[in-house]
Amino acid sequence: MSPEGLRGWVNKAKADCGQGRPGELTSAEREELKRLRRQNAEQAKTIEVLRKAAVFFAKESDR
Repeated sequence: MSPEGLRGWVNKAKADCGQGRPGELTSAEREELKRLRRQNAEQAKTIEVLRKAAVFFAKESDR
């Protein structure tokens, strides 16, 4: 194990215990942020599909 690897583990453990640097995220917060970003991207794709469908159906109703 390298000293940098050990340092990373120690810093992560400190953050998870609330003893990290100000503004540093805990492991749980990082996981939640990843989940929310994934969810946000999925919702953005859904909104884009719905927007395109609305445009398509609006054009169809004009005929």
